[in-house]
Amino acid sequence: MTDSAGQPMLTDRFQQAFALASQVHATQVRKRTTIPYLAHLMSVAALVLEHGGDEDAAIAGLLHDAVEDADDGAAIERQIRDAFGDHVTGIVLGCSDTIAVPGQAKPPWRDRKQGYLDRLAGETDPDVLLVSACDKLHNTRSVLADLRAEGDAVWQRFNQPDPSVQLWYYSSLADIYRDHGLDPRLQAELDRTVGAIADEVAALGSAAPAT
Repeated sequence: MTDSAGQPMLTDRFQQAFALASQVHATQVRKRTTIPYLAHLMSVAALVLEHGGDEDAAIAGLLHDAVEDADDGAAIERQIRDAFGDHVTGIVLGCSDTIAVPGQAKPPWRDRKQGYLDRLAGETDPDVLLVSACDKLHNTRSVLADLRAEGDAVWQRFNQPDPSVQLWYYSSLADIYRDHGLDPRLQAELDRTVGAIADEVAALGSAAPAT
């Protein structure tokens, strides 16, 4: 793929990012499935490009979970910075709710998510918001499809199995994106997907009021 001047829109930097994402996530699958985790990263990068993101944003889409999910998040952060620069690194960190520390468990789910919401509310880089929203859109699409296929059992995959709390999180994210003037097409699709999840949860009668 080339631009109007005949220059490649995705260079070997994107290929290098794909290789690094493959290395970090090589043995990982989507929660309690046999789907390689890399499928999610490719989907996020594709959504970023479809919604106007440039190569830096697409690279960050491939790497947005790397510092959370690697064995040593700080080491991967340095690797990303050395290979792809400060802007890509800033997007990745802006989309991360924690940095993996060798031998340590992640902080509790609610603490991580509230901290992420607080930071995202003050975010000024539109590329962070774009990559974050594409990540959440793909996640919610996957949840919706599985909820329709499997019912309430889908929630047992997650560290937070209460659907009302999951809906609180995704609805809060959607509100933040809206406040920041996210691309209307992307915002509308996320709103529709979160709304459809809420409808499924209500129909199943599985949600307690969020607190």
